[in-house]
Amino acid sequence: MGLSKTIWTNPTEFLKVQQPENPVLFFAPAMLQSMARRFIDGFPGLVTYAVKSNPGEEVIENLVAAGIKGFDCASPFEIDLIRRLAPEAAIHYNNPVRSRAEIRVAVEAKVKSWSVDSKSELTKLIEMVPAQDCEISVRFKLPVSGAAYNFGAKFGATEEVAAELLKTVAAAGYIPSITFHPGTQCTDPAAWASYIRAAALIASQAGVKIARLNVGGGFPNHRVSGILPQLEATFETIDRVATEAFGADRPALICEPGRGLCGDAFMLAARVKAVRDGTHVFLNDGVYGSLFELGQIGIIDRIEVLDSQGNRRKGKVKGRICFGPTCDSVDRLPGDVPFPSDIAEGDFVLVQSMGAYSTVTNSRFNGFGDLIRATVLSGNL
Repeated sequence: MGLSKTIWTNPTEFLKVQQPENPVLFFAPAMLQSMARRFIDGFPGLVTYAVKSNPGEEVIENLVAAGIKGFDCASPFEIDLIRRLAPEAAIHYNNPVRSRAEIRVAVEAKVKSWSVDSKSELTKLIEMVPAQDCEISVRFKLPVSGAAYNFGAKFGATEEVAAELLKTVAAAGYIPSITFHPGTQCTDPAAWASYIRAAALIASQAGVKIARLNVGGGFPNHRVSGILPQLEATFETIDRVATEAFGADRPALICEPGRGLCGDAFMLAARVKAVRDGTHVFLNDGVYGSLFELGQIGIIDRIEVLDSQGNRRKGKVKGRICFGPTCDSVDRLPGDVPFPSDIAEGDFVLVQSMGAYSTVTNSRFNGFGDLIRATVLSGNL
């Protein structure tokens, strides 16, 4: 599943020449580096990349080339990956629940930044992680609005517990910090404002001056036509509210985007296996493959359909039921997918913004899932 050695001009050129029968994931390095620079230039603090969203070596290498100096890792595998590809980068081990074996690996890798959201997990860290020059960020949660799904359902302490944890972190000699996650694909800048103000109250209740505030991921990518992510407005909100909430005690800021960085740098091309009785569209990729996440947070409607010669289908768009290639009835994309009325067997369905959670969730269920990777100069057709 490695990247092709040839760099194609655009996806259309590849499809016309190769006529692939398996789905293809196109990577545009220039788009990834451009988005990285947008975050670096706009966010008022340190930009780190959430490796889990796409751990491809080509992604890490291009982010480093663009100036990303920190990475949010969730496992020993990701820690080892970053130590190999970016040995000087900062690693933040922000999965707040870890086994003792995982903690040992991270300590040996000289990880200096950790997160925690419970007393039991903090006890582990205090037992095993040297306090010198080491940061522990207390993760808290609030009710979520404006996000595709709620990260607080799994992680995050209440505000009261967070204040207790922060006191313990400071008393144990660690660098005290706070972190949160506003929820994935968060389109409302005000969500960050609420969290930042709550973080200031937690620090005040604990009587602790925090060193850094990690405002999490949640930064959206462009999944829906006509709705562009409000990145600059979100950056401005974070900057302004951090000053308002903390005043002279304003901490250094960190963010950890995943999909916000890598999402728009990839495009998927799936091929139409059949249009059953002019109604149902069957693709060679689906929710057991690289389209898994669409079943979790909704359809990406930035879709184009090309015939086998690369010509754009121009029929009136209508919603169709769309199935993946497996014999499992769960393998259906959510809702009605907007396809042109003249879509036909052998056509290519191109879905934009497929860089996040596509390669990592792709399975080989029913013998499918053979995903071709190709590099393009431009993601435009």
